[in-house]
Amino acid sequence: MTAPRIDLYSDTKSQPSPGMRKAIADAEVGDEQRDEDPTVNKLQEMTCEMLGTEAALFLPSGTMCNAIAYRAWTEPGQEVIVDKTCHVLHSEAGGPAALSGVMTRILDGDTGIFTADMVRGAIRPTDRHNVPQSALISVEQTANAGGGSIWPLATLEEVGAVAHEHNIILHMDGARLFNAVVASSISAAQYAAPCDSLWVDLSKGLGCPVGAVLAGSADFIHRSRRFKHQFGGAMRQAGIIAAAGVYALENNIERMTDDHDNAKKLAEGIANIDGLTLEFGEPQTNMIYFSVDKSRMTAQDLHEKLLAEHGVRVGVSGAQRFRAVTHLDISANDIDDALDGLNNVLAA
Repeated sequence: MTAPRIDLYSDTKSQPSPGMRKAIADAEVGDEQRDEDPTVNKLQEMTCEMLGTEAALFLPSGTMCNAIAYRAWTEPGQEVIVDKTCHVLHSEAGGPAALSGVMTRILDGDTGIFTADMVRGAIRPTDRHNVPQSALISVEQTANAGGGSIWPLATLEEVGAVAHEHNIILHMDGARLFNAVVASSISAAQYAAPCDSLWVDLSKGLGCPVGAVLAGSADFIHRSRRFKHQFGGAMRQAGIIAAAGVYALENNIERMTDDHDNAKKLAEGIANIDGLTLEFGEPQTNMIYFSVDKSRMTAQDLHEKLLAEHGVRVGVSGAQRFRAVTHLDISANDIDDALDGLNNVLAA
């Protein structure tokens, strides 16, 4: 299959940059399983410094980070409190049930963000033995299906306070944490402070080909290492791929501002195209959801025509709905071309 000329399907760069490729080629490596890979160790130390945590663990994917955190913090039959739109509920192949044996208690947040009062109402009573035990609260920063919305720090702190008041763990799926950091000017450490564990993705806005880093207390990471092996995440000379993460943390965070500016430009253009409807208003970060009028065509039809005729790929997210994401591979000129393509297909 020919790759699209402009790919707005997800925030994953199609090719590592020349600087990142050089870092990969020059990486000093060792046995990661014995803590002897200097590049992996450097990446973990950098992540700890940015997040203000005691320890960190390099893993192949963000999905594995969530899976290991849930397994480390919970016991089978317990319950995890999540938003109805969250990634772990819809896009991780039933991992919480399959790998940790936990149930999910679903909250109906606003753009993927729930409140402390909602959490308080969802926590199970501890004086009864016939209900699941509330063990963990999981938040997603930014909230993907909420249009890339940013968890306000005050809301996160309030949820954390309720969690700790009830001896419940707060975990953050930080797949797009650095998008929130850049957009809000609030540090990663401030967002991390209310959480008992969290992770950051390297293969989304940071532009790496693979990888994520799970972080938390030294004891939590010690327990997590066992599940890293159990779930098949142990590696050997992993510095080859960790070097991309080191490069990304040093070079690719602040530039996310460009992605956010391009997302705003795309959203403004979509709002002015007859037959398209923008969701969530002006994007806070790098994600845009929109729909096509069902009297014109289906989302799949628009997707296929846009790709075939203009080389532009956008993610289909429902019968009439799309998700577009801006990233390192997308320029302001690409946004103009994508908007021209949408206009042309709909006009025809």
